[in-house]
Amino acid sequence: MLAACGPRCRIGSEPLVIQSLPILVLYPHSRCNCRCVMCDIWKTDRAEEISVSELQRHLADIERLRVEWVVFSGGEPLMHSDLFRLADLLRSRGIRTTALSTGLLIGRHAEQICESIDDMIVSLDGPPALHDAIRRVAGAFNMLAAGVRALHACRPGYPVAARATVQRGNFSKLRQTVQAAREIDLQSISFLAADVTSEAFNRPGGWPPERQASVALAVDELRVLEAEIEALIAEECGRGFVVETPEKLRRIVRHFRAHLGLEEPQAPPCNAPWISAVVESDGTVRPCFFHRPIGNVREHSLAEVLNSPRAIEFRAALRVSENPVCRRCVCSLYRA
Repeated sequence: MLAACGPRCRIGSEPLVIQSLPILVLYPHSRCNCRCVMCDIWKTDRAEEISVSELQRHLADIERLRVEWVVFSGGEPLMHSDLFRLADLLRSRGIRTTALSTGLLIGRHAEQICESIDDMIVSLDGPPALHDAIRRVAGAFNMLAAGVRALHACRPGYPVAARATVQRGNFSKLRQTVQAAREIDLQSISFLAADVTSEAFNRPGGWPPERQASVALAVDELRVLEAEIEALIAEECGRGFVVETPEKLRRIVRHFRAHLGLEEPQAPPCNAPWISAVVESDGTVRPCFFHRPIGNVREHSLAEVLNSPRAIEFRAALRVSENPVCRRCVCSLYRA
């Protein structure tokens, strides 16, 4: 049942009742084929999956909510038993589809990807040996490179971008990571800081301090990161290959400083809970990657979950600039 609040009920400039949801993130299943040092998704022993019939049941809601863009996340979406039928169902309704991928299976599915997925974002954590070490998969970089070549053989210019997670293992190699992205013909690269404090990515209860310290930077490493960021800005900003502005890149340094208690954490501008939602492979719905669940689409429709008393209460109470989860966020989303 929808909460008893009309569409004009608002908090600040954001509506309390969601009538339009431009972005929907789907975890099509719960598995991954990498063992990354900064993520625990691969440790799950569940084998949950969003089936084609399950997505079909939610299509009417997805259309009513005017979803424009579905992002397949994970884990590794390409491990889903029928990912391309999921994508085709969405694209037949005019919805853009993007897949976030480790890149290991792209070569095997290149033709289907070009037919059913509008664009790909692949994880890239450094030049070849470093990328493999962080992913803890021998040959991961070469498989990624071969997959990108296969996509471009199927469709020249098919859009594949890179995303790098900045952490202790690669913070001094950001420019080398950019060079690696160019060498394998990726169209752009973005950087974000590793999240070490939230419960996201299969970390119920969060990491203990010693585990956080193994991924986050130490005090004596901050100057090296800052110098690397400034060199990256000087060499790359304005050329169009690195997505972030200088301010967003410098925010990575501030994130790690705040983690060490050297400055107060500051939430970036974000309205994700009002314009997007995350649906996990077991039906769990979250207002974003990092906040706690607000319901489950295996128990209620998507619209009912988004506009349940629990969800509306969450959005009404949320002050992004003050919320401790938001203040430590590494992956904000803002859309006017």
